[in-house]
Amino acid sequence: MAINKKTEKRKVHLIGIGGSGMSALAVLFKESGFKVTGTDASASELFSSHLKKNKIIFYKKYNKNNIPKNVDLVIVGNNAPFSAEVNPETRHATQTDLKIQSMPEALAVLSKNTENIVVAGSFGKSSTTALLSWCLYKAGKDPSYFIGAMPLDLKNSSHVGKGRDFVIEGDEYSSSKTDKRSKFLHFSPSSVLLTAAAHDHINMFPTEKSYKEPYKKLMAKIPKNGLLVYSLDGKNNKEISRYAKCKTVSYGLNDNAEWYAQNIKYGLQSSFDLIHKEKNNIIKVLEIKTSLLGKHNIENIVGAGALLLETKKITPKVFAKAINSFHGIKNRIELKNKNSAVPVYEGFGSSYEKAKSVFDTLHLHFPKRRIIAIFEPHAFSWRNRKFLKWYKNIFDNVDEVIMLPATSHGKKAKDQLTTAEVWQEAKKHKDIHIARDEKEGLMILKKITRKDDVIALVSSGLLFGLTDSVPKLMEKMFPNK
Repeated sequence: MAINKKTEKRKVHLIGIGGSGMSALAVLFKESGFKVTGTDASASELFSSHLKKNKIIFYKKYNKNNIPKNVDLVIVGNNAPFSAEVNPETRHATQTDLKIQSMPEALAVLSKNTENIVVAGSFGKSSTTALLSWCLYKAGKDPSYFIGAMPLDLKNSSHVGKGRDFVIEGDEYSSSKTDKRSKFLHFSPSSVLLTAAAHDHINMFPTEKSYKEPYKKLMAKIPKNGLLVYSLDGKNNKEISRYAKCKTVSYGLNDNAEWYAQNIKYGLQSSFDLIHKEKNNIIKVLEIKTSLLGKHNIENIVGAGALLLETKKITPKVFAKAINSFHGIKNRIELKNKNSAVPVYEGFGSSYEKAKSVFDTLHLHFPKRRIIAIFEPHAFSWRNRKFLKWYKNIFDNVDEVIMLPATSHGKKAKDQLTTAEVWQEAKKHKDIHIARDEKEGLMILKKITRKDDVIALVSSGLLFGLTDSVPKLMEKMFPNK
């Protein structure tokens, strides 16, 4: 095993342990032999449960005394509440000269001696990282992995394996308050899977040019004997791929790519032929079946297959079997109820591309049913004046829209819109229902929902509790017969 396990008595404390990435890092530290503690005043129930399941001690109130005596390392999260100016734990660690690292710095150390597969892109990272990890696991490779979301099949969102491979979700966001480098630039990739580089994180990258720069630097880090696998249709990918000095391979949903899907049949179980085009040879590798919904997931599967089969890390037969048994990750078009005639799906909506893929996917799989969207404009970009154009067609494949308030997250960021302005812009392009809280949202649903509808819950926030209450309401109103 490449990760050093001679760390039985070392102590690490994570400030902001309750986030998706930090909780995953906490599990990696524990599996590497560290005694792990942490604090988070706003950890979600999902990741709090994740920490408790792994028997990791964490506190819900920041206090310098939470940091163990003789601690070897302190990891500080990258959100405003963790800065030394406002957080007593961070301030104590800084003033007492404790060893401090950011999350990506620590992850880079833990993955230093492994063969790193880095998944990067403005969307699809978590799903594709989980796909690759699951396939290697099913192939008996016991990979290490780090996923910024909770997989439905794997035990945890991270793992220290005995195999040589370490699959890492590589985020382009800044590393810390003092280190503005993209997180993925800390890693040493042997191969990279690039989904797309559509302009995102407007608060960090004000222009599309600035957004592409870290991706170009990541390409240059791949060794000459490494591999870049990139989506041919992914925005800016062709330009970015030219900065790689290694072998490059494209994937997609049509025969312009070197690896692509053919004869796609969509359903609650979809199928397609995986095709490999090499020089003048066109080879049908095998037929793939999947319960994942949407074109984007077909593309993710093709990308994962291209990387694993090009590097011969897995056989085609094992790959097909692994894909057929993979159910995805939480909150990524995840079915939230099984006992209702009205299915409720939860999708991640931090950007236009992510939210649109949820609505388009449900329209694709349920073409004769009405789609009701409950949408929360939580992320910075949904409330930025520069991206008002997103509202022009985001709801094209939606029949009814219930719009929630723009939350306080990032409200002091530059060019942020008020809730009233967001609602006004959305109303220009679609008739929408306004819900100011959970109670109003449920009241509207009771009035407009029909027995053949499909509901999409879309946000990168907490949806005011509707994630739990809407599935329960539908099971009560429209129970399966």
